[in-house]
Amino acid sequence: MSSAALLLAHDEYYRAFASRDLQAMMDLWSLGDISCVHPGWPVLVGRKAVIASYRDIFLNPQQPRIEARQERVLITNLDGRVFCVEDVGGALLMATNWFALQESRWRLMHHQASPLAIDPKPAPSSGPATSFH
Repeated sequence: MSSAALLLAHDEYYRAFASRDLQAMMDLWSLGDISCVHPGWPVLVGRKAVIASYRDIFLNPQQPRIEARQERVLITNLDGRVFCVEDVGGALLMATNWFALQESRWRLMHHQASPLAIDPKPAPSSGPATSFH
């Protein structure tokens, strides 16, 4: 699968988050072993815990909008990672979204975001994403 398809799945994650669409979020995640580390949270392992965390976040009326930028793609065999800067209400986070190729579709198997001390400069590239193969 191409890096364009991986970036599309990555974008689906942020669209589901922005629209607080729990069903879309559930559809994006792998049905296998999954994990998530929200900033300041302990690791969440398993579909029940991960999906419950998004349900709770979506119910929070104070949850700021999240915008992803400076995406970089790494694809190896049947998995792909997208590294990006998340702007969460003005706070910057460095995020990794790790996908597995399952049934001809990229499905999220791990998300992790942590505070970023400085705003990194975009990597020189001809487009919005840099691909590593």
